[in-house]
Amino acid sequence: MTRVAAIDCGTNSIRLLVADCDPVTGELAELDRRMTIVRLGQGVDRTGRLAPEALERTFAACREYAAVIKEYGAERLRFVATSASRDAENRDDFVRGVVDILGVEPEVISGDQEAEFSFTGATKELTGHDHLERPFLVVDIGGGSTEFVVGEEHVRAARSVDVGCVRMTERHLVVDGAVTDPPTEEQIAAMRADIEAALDRAEETVPLREARTLVGLAGSVTTVSAIAQELPEYDSAAIHHSRISRDRVREITDWLLRSTHAERAAVPSMHPGRVDVIAAGALVLLAIMERIGAEEVVVSEHDILDGIAHYAASEVR
Repeated sequence: MTRVAAIDCGTNSIRLLVADCDPVTGELAELDRRMTIVRLGQGVDRTGRLAPEALERTFAACREYAAVIKEYGAERLRFVATSASRDAENRDDFVRGVVDILGVEPEVISGDQEAEFSFTGATKELTGHDHLERPFLVVDIGGGSTEFVVGEEHVRAARSVDVGCVRMTERHLVVDGAVTDPPTEEQIAAMRADIEAALDRAEETVPLREARTLVGLAGSVTTVSAIAQELPEYDSAAIHHSRISRDRVREITDWLLRSTHAERAAVPSMHPGRVDVIAAGALVLLAIMERIGAEEVVVSEHDILDGIAHYAASEVR
């Protein structure tokens, strides 16, 4: 077993996984997993730059993670940065800060690489489930982008499109610096049209409708699962490999789009950093399910972070 650390820095959150990994069997023994909402992508869609306050929030989380990695004595750290830092003009400021704190340069990966890591993390332990039909469609709904990957044991086709919960919220639901609470029908319709156009782009290269099992990743999907199960608090064990019907996803999405900030914040399983962006994320999930005719989504807590850890372990070997 190889002890590795993996960091996934996305548009909305930064996450750490420290695990012992067998690079031959793929077995992953989790030692520490944590997530911090940093909103690195704050305003990037509008300004094209990472905001100073967003960078400082991210660097503060990196300092916390550096202490955890040192405590566990990980042999290798792999830091992957996704959509927001890929798009920003001043991403060199981000890179320098991460190197100073963690001693490694963040890999600003392409959307296709992001999709490959997500697929590996999500499906590594699903391939032995005979009751799940293949091919899988793995959908990772992030803050700035959504990755679509179709494959069996390996990736067959992948595509990343710029539609995520933060980007959709900022683009369609923010007026005069504040999130509309709740959004108007016109705002919802414009957001839905944007999502549908993104699905059209994804279908140009990924056969979405050939999928027999839809696997959903990341905070928007896991939060919808927690709401569907009416959990008294966020419970990873209850959420991992849970299944949500399309009708239930539609019901939850409709409620989120009609609710106020206070009503969403009162949901016991809701992370405070997702209160304003969860409605957009849920709408992305619903649109995908309706587009491909999926009766349900299998929710996975294992995603790009686990994929990064698997690849880090194989490189050590």
